[in-house]
Amino acid sequence: MIKPELLLTDLLIYLLVAGIIYFIIYTRRHEHLRRPWRQVMSTRTGAVTLVILLTYVTIGLLDSIHFQLPLENQNNQHETHYSAEVLSVFDIIVTPLRERVEKTYSAPLAAHAYAKETIELPQGGQQRTYPRLLYGGAHLDDPATERITDIVATTLRALAVALLLWSIIIYVTAWWLSHGQQTSAAAMLQRILNNECATPWRAILVCIGVIVAILCLLTALSAKYHVFGTDKVGEDVLYQTLKSVRTGLVIGALTTLIMLPFAILLGIMAGYFRGWIDDVIQYLYTTLNSIPGVLLIAASILMLQVYMANNAEQFETVTDRADMRLLFLCIILGITSWTGLCRILRGETLKLRETDYIQAARAFGVRHLTIITRHILPNVMHIVLIAVVLDFSGLVLAEAVLSYVGVGVDPTMQSWGNMINAARLEMAREPMVWWSLLAAFVMMFILVLSANLFSDAVRDAFDPRLRKMD
Repeated sequence: MIKPELLLTDLLIYLLVAGIIYFIIYTRRHEHLRRPWRQVMSTRTGAVTLVILLTYVTIGLLDSIHFQLPLENQNNQHETHYSAEVLSVFDIIVTPLRERVEKTYSAPLAAHAYAKETIELPQGGQQRTYPRLLYGGAHLDDPATERITDIVATTLRALAVALLLWSIIIYVTAWWLSHGQQTSAAAMLQRILNNECATPWRAILVCIGVIVAILCLLTALSAKYHVFGTDKVGEDVLYQTLKSVRTGLVIGALTTLIMLPFAILLGIMAGYFRGWIDDVIQYLYTTLNSIPGVLLIAASILMLQVYMANNAEQFETVTDRADMRLLFLCIILGITSWTGLCRILRGETLKLRETDYIQAARAFGVRHLTIITRHILPNVMHIVLIAVVLDFSGLVLAEAVLSYVGVGVDPTMQSWGNMINAARLEMAREPMVWWSLLAAFVMMFILVLSANLFSDAVRDAFDPRLRKMD
């Protein structure tokens, strides 16, 4: 029986997901909140980028359910011992990628190693050549003549399966939407194809089709080859890239969650109360901004490393140590990154407190807390939402930079920053190993670009000056 392993970041992710579910339920019950989100989903950019972001989130959630597998009971003991390796549901799904480890580097979709080695010939003697890989292209008798044909045939079969799955998804979507519109599935499908729906379902389904095609293609090819090649120790780069998704999401989401209370509370207080409260808060974030962020993060991480080295008994596994460092990095980034949003909210609150309806509320003796929660906070939430999404993408990039300089996440944890840091030396070798850097860059680029485009759609929907009236 497996042993559940609840990491600290897992717990915070579960709480964050529960909060998002509550927010969705609350929003569905209030028309004034539902209207701007309908506008977000009515744009092709907002709908498509949301589908892409949900794909990343799905991978991150599957990688956040951790457990330890039991070891084989060799002496018929009643006590069950568990492996020191902490796995996730995602690890089980991609077990072949995790377990198929080569000796060292291999190029994408290759059947031979990337560097020459001296091998023993069957008839005796030695030869310096490119050895065959243990798993990549192992099913081929003659890779020189069969590999390209096999890759093309596998790709065509995967695309055929993807087309079938996409057709089923399209029909199910049309059937589901037809029940709410009191029409037939065929008529609804025609409306989707003609782009006559309020929600751009045609663009959404095209995006889903591309994602399904990519998943089918990666699944089919990774069963026979290393799609993105392998690294120095022979680990599959595709596996490392997908495992890094959770780290990027945790850095972006949890750091933003830690930052928001400081920014919202202090920013609104400074702008609303003014006077000595404003002076103290301005002095606080001005002082914090004057400290180089990288130096503060580096000092904090070094202190944490000293603490973990002196209290090694508190961490049962290597995963626990890496998770503690990740959580501590999120806390430090949250403490050092709230000042920008705080300054913006202070300026917006200074403007709002002079409006007629807030002056009237103060004249009638309405409590300050009521004015802040009912009048000021709802009118600055569009700024908060935009800042959250923009800060999320900025923090994902910050993790890569911090890991590159050696003060990011633990080296044992899979992250795009660690992949880029390792690629620094790989790019300098001859022949050059480029695929680790490219894989990390592409995955990070898609996530950050989608987050930025989604923030533009959110800004257009929630900004009172840009909001479209129904």
